[in-house]
Amino acid sequence: MSIYAVKTTASQERTVADMIMTREEDDIHAALAPDSLTSYVMVEAEDDAILSRVLEEIPHARSIVPGESGIGEVEHFLSPTPDVEGIAEGDIVELVAGPFKGEKAQVQRIDEGKDQVTVELYEATVPIPVTVRGDQIRVLDSDER
Repeated sequence: MSIYAVKTTASQERTVADMIMTREEDDIHAALAPDSLTSYVMVEAEDDAILSRVLEEIPHARSIVPGESGIGEVEHFLSPTPDVEGIAEGDIVELVAGPFKGEKAQVQRIDEGKDQVTVELYEATVPIPVTVRGDQIRVLDSDER
């Protein structure tokens, strides 16, 4: 059992993956269309002959990339990256959601387990620590750059 890369039409990756899985072929086990991989779908199948036969009937599926991949090469697509990744203490951020939307703040603490960031608002007269989800902020200026 191997993992094959299938070339697709741009922006049709999810459609192709869905169509491959609706074929209910016993020798095709999974199809993965990661957002970070444009124009390709990863398919786990017994061999490429079966996959080639299935792809003939699927629009937007172009070809199979020669060669096989192992699970190690696609593993990083399977685990989600936390929203707080790439944010460091001391970074200047802008809140993009919630009651303080549009406010600038400085990162005080990062809780990767909960995917939360504690920030201190800039324009506040009294420094107030506010805890927000990692997807509610955008980094403006980082100390590491």
